[in-house]
Amino acid sequence: MPEQRERKRYDLEDRTLEFAQRVRHFVKALPRTVANIEDMRQLVRASGSVGANYIEACEALSRKDFVYRVKVCRKEAKESAYWLSLVDTGDHPETQQARQELLQESTELTKIFGAIVRKTEEQTEHDDGA
Repeated sequence: MPEQRERKRYDLEDRTLEFAQRVRHFVKALPRTVANIEDMRQLVRASGSVGANYIEACEALSRKDFVYRVKVCRKEAKESAYWLSLVDTGDHPETQQARQELLQESTELTKIFGAIVRKTEEQTEHDDGA
């Protein structure tokens, strides 16, 4: 069981890292307008924060700290989707497709982190009531 838990954590660490890397690659193809430059900065920050906060969650000192960090991961994934929606992709179908794929990934990450929060909070309630 510990091996499986370790592997799942590692997979999510990889997934969040890949998400941030894909975002960085994506923004290189975007038009350089004043609005896009600002939105891209926010997008890059939020996408990197997803994984960085997950690493912090895995090193949490308490269950309460873990839940807090995972909630931050969820928030940053949602924020990434927001900035992805705002950036101007120009009229490039391949860039628009890349945005859709990144939006899908940010949505999936949001759901994953939400499920982790719910499960951990349910366990906490169960443990406190036992």
